[in-house]
Order: sequence, then C-alpha cells, then structure tokens
Amino acid sequence: MNYWHALLLAIVEGLTEFLPVSSTGHMIIVANLLGIGQLPFTETYITSIQFGAILSVVVLYWRRFLQSFDFYVKLAVAFLPFGLLGFLLKDVIAELLKSVTVVASSLVVGGIVLLFVDKWFSESRKQVTTPSTLQALKIGLFQCLALVPGVSRSAATIVGGLAQGFDRRSAADFSFLLAVPTMFVITAYEMYKTYKVNAPVAGDLKVLAFGNVVAFIVALLAVKSFVNFVSKFGFRAFGFYRIIVGVTILVMIALGINLQLI
Repeated sequence: MNYWHALLLAIVEGLTEFLPVSSTGHMIIVANLLGIGQLPFTETYITSIQFGAILSVVVLYWRRFLQSFDFYVKLAVAFLPFGLLGFLLKDVIAELLKSVTVVASSLVVGGIVLLFVDKWFSESRKQVTTPSTLQALKIGLFQCLALVPGVSRSAATIVGGLAQGFDRRSAADFSFLLAVPTMFVITAYEMYKTYKVNAPVAGDLKVLAFGNVVAFIVALLAVKSFVNFVSKFGFRAFGFYRIIVGVTILVMIALGINLQLI
C-alpha cells in the first residue's frame, strides 16, 4: 500500500464513518477497486484508521466527556453487547469482511430501511442528553447489527436511538459518542493481532499515522455537516445512496467483474 492508496481510503473513512452508509463497506469496495484488497496490511489499515475518525468526536464533543461518571457507565453498557458478540464471532466476521457481495447486499437492505425509518419514528421524538441504562443497552443491541460488513454502525445505533423516542440530533449525538469506546477497542485489538503475527515495519506505521491524520481532519468536517443535514432532511437520501451503490456492485459482480477479496 502506498501513500496514494492510504490517502484515498482515509478520505473515504473520514467521510463515511459517521454517515449511515457503512464506512467499512465503502473502504472494502475501494480497496478492491484499487487492487490492494488482498494485501494483509489492508485489513489492518481499514480497521485502524477508524480511530483517527473517532478522535474528531472527542474534539467536537469534549464537553460531553466531562460529564458525570454515570455518562461513562451508559457508554460501557451500550458497548458491552457489541464487544461480547464481536469477540465470540470474530472468526466469522473476518470471513465476511472478505466478501464484497455481503457488503453490497447489506448496503441495499440497509438502504431500504433508511427509506422508511423517518416514517416509522416520526412521532414522540424528544431531545435526550444521556439515555437511561436500559435505553443504552437497547442501542447497544442495535449496534450488534453492524458486525455484518456493510451494515453501518452509525445507522444501526441512530435507528436504535430513534426507537427509544430520541429526536434525530440526539440519536446521532449518542451514536457518535458510542463510536469512541467501540472503535478504540476494535483498533487496539487489530493492532494487537498485527503485532502478534507480524509486527508492522516502520513504513507501515508511517502509513497508519498518515491515514489517521487524514481521517481525523475529514471526519472533523463531516460530522457537524451530517448532524445538521439529518436534523433537517432525515435519512431518505442516504437510503437511496446505499441502494444505488449496493445494486451497482451486485450488477458488476453478476457481469463477472471480480471485486472479491482474494
């Protein structure tokens, strides 16, 4: 992987990490189009640069992280289902990550859901600063859906928040905050696996650092824009986008264009 590949993937990550379109799914597709999907370092890079994106949340929402200890308890409760299920199914997830067909299918299904989610949760919305423990657990259960590549973590948790009666902004805010412990643990685990099997060379570490910086800057610009957009217009546009991308990829595969990871 060269710096040009790293730049493109980091921009994709920064733009899509907090949009309900699946950042991992997009990076898998882009990596295959660039011809680097089969490289062992690519999987580590795709997972690890998500940490750079979530640092933008820490910067933008730093006051929220200075709340009471109860706030961290709610984040821990929301993360727990994802953490446990992800650990138990890690080998299955690793195999699913190799399938562009799974990613594309998930994009389509998730897109259909987003077309109707505004109607499903159009009433009884309320502004919420911190969810209750039970609400946090339910949102955490929704986040487990994102273990399937192509199912957006932000979309799953935002829908989980809407299902608890949150307004769009509150649901998006908690989704972003929950991304911090979730992506920190994932990144730490991926780096541990990499070092255990084959420690990255100095060049790889430089590429990772570069990618995280780019993802951080791009995500910093994207987060607030997304919150403002979704507060005004809802999720239908993202639903159409997911369907178009997913169907396009499935058609390409049906035509014999090989986008699969080797």
